[in-house]
Amino acid sequence: MKAFRYLAGELYCEQVPLRRLVERYGAPLYVYSHAHFIGQLRQLDAAFRGLDHLICFAVKSNSNLSVIHTLARAGAGFDTVSGGELRRVVEAGGDPHRCVFAGVGKTSPEIEYALRLGINCFNVESEPEMEVIAAIARRLRRRAPIALRVNPGVDPHTHYYVSTGKHESKFGIPIARALEVYQEARRFPSLEIRGVQMHIGSQITSTTPFVQAIKKILPLVEKVRALAPDTLQFFDIGGGLGIRYHNERPPTAAEFAAIVRPLVGNLGLKILLEPGRFIVGNGGTLVTRVLYVKRTAVKRFVITDAAMNDLIRPVWYGSYHEIVPVVASRRKSMTADIVGGVCESGDFFAQGRRIPEVRAGELLAIMSAGAYGMTMASNYNSRPRPAEVLVSGRRAALARPREKIEDLIDSEKIAAWLR
Repeated sequence: MKAFRYLAGELYCEQVPLRRLVERYGAPLYVYSHAHFIGQLRQLDAAFRGLDHLICFAVKSNSNLSVIHTLARAGAGFDTVSGGELRRVVEAGGDPHRCVFAGVGKTSPEIEYALRLGINCFNVESEPEMEVIAAIARRLRRRAPIALRVNPGVDPHTHYYVSTGKHESKFGIPIARALEVYQEARRFPSLEIRGVQMHIGSQITSTTPFVQAIKKILPLVEKVRALAPDTLQFFDIGGGLGIRYHNERPPTAAEFAAIVRPLVGNLGLKILLEPGRFIVGNGGTLVTRVLYVKRTAVKRFVITDAAMNDLIRPVWYGSYHEIVPVVASRRKSMTADIVGGVCESGDFFAQGRRIPEVRAGELLAIMSAGAYGMTMASNYNSRPRPAEVLVSGRRAALARPREKIEDLIDSEKIAAWLR
């Protein structure tokens, strides 16, 4: 089912009108579709049916506890990149034994926390990190499960900021050195070589970069198997599968699997995948109210109560998000910049966009906001973050209350010596 659609001239999430949600919870408001999240996970799972695999949802894309709980109940594992994300998984009922822990800057307390929880694997990003993990595991009298994040030097043809598999990236260990680092890992009795991992980027809309990267790493997988035949369990091909925001044509789950399965199906290893955006991206929208329509000699601005602190992707990545009225309009179209109230010229959701003419007080929906929306939100300009609502059929539940100004200042103190 489509997560968002017009019924009788109103935009609905599943079977609930967005207008009614704003009346109850206010604006700006993130709204998520439970059915979309489950449907996307099941599509990907079905595409790899018959092959031993585990889908580890990338928590960084949407870390709301209700979203994590939804996916955990549906059988997902989780890709985490901080102790905070791992804690969220645990609080939401996820299984730490089905979690991988990635990221270039793991701290010692985070590593210890993950070890005590018994996570499935650390995706190791550097030799110094590997040594720290080994030392902490030795102190705790445990064996730390590891996979090296191998950088294959493949261009995923996506935005520079979310390209992670090229040689100049801060992520991973160069493929030319990976076997040597695996051999070094064998020197540490407190480490267990459990897998080989790669992750080349995000919002990838072609299967070609995945094929190139997998083919480059497969010979390494066989060498690591020979090095650690008793402990090697999986090949983790990472995430990054893109979605349609505007006019992209990303592969479906079935199309992606049809390309990948022939490459990895005979390895005899579990295949891990780390999708985030693919699961949640098109299952969320940010609903915002028009505050003012401002005309100047050269432009028209639609000023909304949401801003770049609520959804930074258009500013940060130049990303396109479809923007539609919550109540359909038959008015003539107009060209406008759709902007927020933050004191930055870069605070916009769209520039020079053709939309139906809107008026103050009306609602707009910024689509495809389920991934990297609320997780990247901030309190810039001391603006409280929006509420989040999860919809399932005719039901809607508050998944995170709207922040209040008091929430922003109650934890702060004026230095005693200033009083």
